[in-house]
Amino acid sequence: MHSAQNQAVIESLDHEGRGVAHVEGKTLFIDGALPYEKVIYSSYRKKPTYENADASVILRESFMRTTPRCPHFGVCGGCTMQHVEFTAQVANKQRVLEDNLQRIGKVKAERILTPIAGAPWGYRHRARLSARYVPKKGGVLVGFHERRSSYIAEMRECHILPAHISQLIMPLRSLIEKLSIRDRMPQVEVAVGAEVDVLVFRNMDAITPGDEVLLRAFSDAHSQPGRPVQIWLQPKGPDSCYPLYPLDAPRLTYRLADFAVEMPYYPTEFTQVNPDINNVMVSRALRLLDPQPGERIADMFCGIGNFTLPIARSGATVLGMEGSQALVKRAIENATHNGLAERVQYREANLFLMTEESFASLGRFDKMLIDPPRDGAVELVKALNDDNAPRRIVYVSCNPATLARDAGILVHTKGYTLKAAGIINMFPHTAHVESVAWFEKTGPGKTRAEIEAIEAAEAAEREAARAAKKAREEAEAHAKVAAEAERQARKEARYQHYLANKDYYDKRAALQAAESSKVEDA
Repeated sequence: MHSAQNQAVIESLDHEGRGVAHVEGKTLFIDGALPYEKVIYSSYRKKPTYENADASVILRESFMRTTPRCPHFGVCGGCTMQHVEFTAQVANKQRVLEDNLQRIGKVKAERILTPIAGAPWGYRHRARLSARYVPKKGGVLVGFHERRSSYIAEMRECHILPAHISQLIMPLRSLIEKLSIRDRMPQVEVAVGAEVDVLVFRNMDAITPGDEVLLRAFSDAHSQPGRPVQIWLQPKGPDSCYPLYPLDAPRLTYRLADFAVEMPYYPTEFTQVNPDINNVMVSRALRLLDPQPGERIADMFCGIGNFTLPIARSGATVLGMEGSQALVKRAIENATHNGLAERVQYREANLFLMTEESFASLGRFDKMLIDPPRDGAVELVKALNDDNAPRRIVYVSCNPATLARDAGILVHTKGYTLKAAGIINMFPHTAHVESVAWFEKTGPGKTRAEIEAIEAAEAAEREAARAAKKAREEAEAHAKVAAEAERQARKEARYQHYLANKDYYDKRAALQAAESSKVEDA
């Protein structure tokens, strides 16, 4: 019989794919639990208002539940939602996006776009596998970290990697164990290109001639006709990586077929991990942006040109801006590689420090695409005013919370309407939510003075909330102190009563002891 104290009925999923329940005024975030389920849970973190827990027993299953395909699910931290039926994963991510837009940005899209979802398995063409020599585990481990742990999961396969890469996990374990620097090779980065598979070994010490023989033999053994496995070494930072063998392998590239664009890249440079979904995402973003010949368009946080070059293919001229000098260099090379250098210009700039003045200095744009990292693009959207604002913005986001925050600024202070938004299931079986939103300039924005007044009012509201919280906490602390003082006073009163009546209590205790002895003798 299970105690009712550790049971919960799950109400929903949160943005990290955890089941949400409420028990005795506390919010519970329960890993492995699904909506409508009744579970036994075990808490691993307790706070005054919430707890984090694991579902240890499922008493009543949800219709969303399915059997995880991977035998390492639950131990490996690489993906956390394999127990959720695939269409339910997509639906939950759509709900997370809509909830964030409404709760954080206080905005609602006029139209919800059909979710973009592709193959659920074998999609991950970029991965960073950890490696560690662990004698107690029988040798070298290669894989992702365990959930909530720095330990490496003991993996033999991985179903979100392409099958031919998953099949390399066990051979990689054997290879690294034979190397002279098996204790100094903590990572293998995987990049699956159009015509080549690259493995970047992070060698913290120099390899020996014998090590090089082993690495070359590994490449020869696992290369396929027309598709080599190329070995790279990375002795220091990401910029230090270089190819070891074979040196005549094809360049590492991915392709955007709809736009006749080929993108060469280095294996440590950022690219999307799911090339099939990336193709569909770029196509959708450009349909929303609708670039036309003769337009001037900005591509902010442009990376190596994932959106820039398809926009340029339409006949528009494009300014791509990116904070990394190395990525700007690669983007310029890719524009030339695709014959688009005349339509594209790139600049290195810290877009997190954008101001109205620095944005105005870039000249007028008809439209703008924004594809920021998780922190979003708050300073960039704040830099827009009625004199310099593009009439259309397409915002590609990897974090629905910062998208919602920036959407609130665009809609409530910059005169834009959120015409459409939807999710892109770039990372199946994880809680990661990629999304795209289309904003259209439909009215005047607020003046700087009006915005400052709004920000001041919001700051005052936050300060009032902090003060109220502090007052509540102080009141709770005083109440706790008073309750403890009352408890101590009652304890002291009982003790004083005992001292005043000690003879009576001693005689009573002696009589009880005697009675107990008689019962035992009987």
